[in-house]
Formats: sequence, structure tokens, C-alpha cells
Amino acid sequence: MLIDALMLGIVAGIGILDGRIFGVMMLERPLVTGLLVGLVLGDVKSGIMIGAQLELIWMGIAGIGASTPPDVVTGGVLGTAFAILSGHGVAVALALAVPIAVLAQSLGVLVRIINGYFLHKADKYAEDANFRGVTLMMWVPPILFFLSVFLPTFLAILMGAKEVTALINAVPKTILDGLTIAGNLLPAIGFALLLDMLFSKKMVVFFFLGFLAASYLKLDITAIALFGTCLAIIIYVVMNRDEKSSNTQAGPNDFDNLTEGEIDFE
Repeated sequence: MLIDALMLGIVAGIGILDGRIFGVMMLERPLVTGLLVGLVLGDVKSGIMIGAQLELIWMGIAGIGASTPPDVVTGGVLGTAFAILSGHGVAVALALAVPIAVLAQSLGVLVRIINGYFLHKADKYAEDANFRGVTLMMWVPPILFFLSVFLPTFLAILMGAKEVTALINAVPKTILDGLTIAGNLLPAIGFALLLDMLFSKKMVVFFFLGFLAASYLKLDITAIALFGTCLAIIIYVVMNRDEKSSNTQAGPNDFDNLTEGEIDFE
């Protein structure tokens, strides 16, 4: 269990560094961490299935401005790990991942507050032309982010796996069945969050077009995605053709169509 706890802590640490020093490689997403947790615990199939379920819930979560979203890395890793270790699958992952992510969010906020100190120190070192100090201050925050997920994950797996498994085994089957049913509804919330950011009057017709294709034509998601791709290409080609045609008719001496009318510079 010590090796598993260490490996899962590293998986969580790598996930939290995505978008900080690795660029945005999607390593923090539950779909990826679920696979890695499955590899560590020897149950890749369950890891992928649980990660995909958690991805549906959290796919619409984004940090806007100064807001800090729930920690999907810690929640995804621990939720998937406890679900596999307990043997109860998705129901346990959904019951544990969301509360864990919300609790870990507070730790992420604390790390960000602490990192503010090193930011000001870097400014001071830059004024003094101390490039070594600036470099050091740039590396300290990623290390703190790594530890903020590594330590909770490591300690939870090392100390809490047996207790959590025993607690889950003591839960009546009726409650677990209820959690499974509730879990089937949670992906709808994830899609709703995503649509809340993407929904617009110009795009609403395409949303309902996909809905009607799935409901009445009984097409699967892959077919709808391929039809959507073809439709997007057709619209793009037609719009470009119309734009080139209008530019040709306007002529070089006509006013710029980005303005409301001709501008008199005299």
C-alpha cells in the first residue's frame, strides 16, 4: 500500500502541475488521472470508466478570473482510487470525489495566498538584478502546488483506504443504489455548466439540431459529431465564398466595410 500511495501521490502531483509548468496538456482531467490510477492499482478498465463518469460532471468547470474551482485532480484521483479499492465502482467515486474536490479547493486557495509572498520577493530580486533569486522564486510555487495534492493523496491512501473501504461496506445497498441513480443525473449538470458558457442565440439552432438527430433519428454521438463537422465545413466554405464575392464587387476604391460609412479626413 505504501508504493501505491506514493505512486498515486505522484499522479496527483503531475496533474496539478498541468497548466502551471507543463502547459495545458489535459493531464489534470479525470479521464487521464482515472487511467493512471487504474494503471497503478491494476484495474485499468475501472479507472477509465470512473474517470469518464467524473469527466462528465466536471467538464464544464473552469476558473474564471480570481475564482478557484473545485480541485478536480485530488477529487478525481482519490475518488477513483477509493472506488477501485472498495470494489463498489462508480457509486463510491461520485459520492467521494465531489466532496473531496470541494475540500481540496480550500487548500488550493491557501497555496495561492502563500505564493503571493514569493511573487513580491521575485519583484524585489528583479530590482536588485538577482537572477538566481528570481529563478528560485519561480520554482517555489509549483513545488507548493505539487505538495498541496501529493501529501493529501498520499496520506489518504496510506491511512484511509481501509477505513473508507470498511465504511463503504457498512453502507446499506439501498443507499449505494440511490447514489448510483443520482450519479447518472450528475453528468447532466456537467453538460449544463458547459452549455451555460457556450450557449448563444446564433448557436442554439445547432444544439437543437443535434438533439433532434439523437432523439428521432436514433444517431449515436459519433455520427452526430461527424455530421456536425461536415456541416461546419460547408458553412465555412459558403461564408468564405460570399465574403470573397462581396469584396470583389466592392472594388478597391470603396470604403472599408468595417466602418459605418466613409470617413472625411479633411
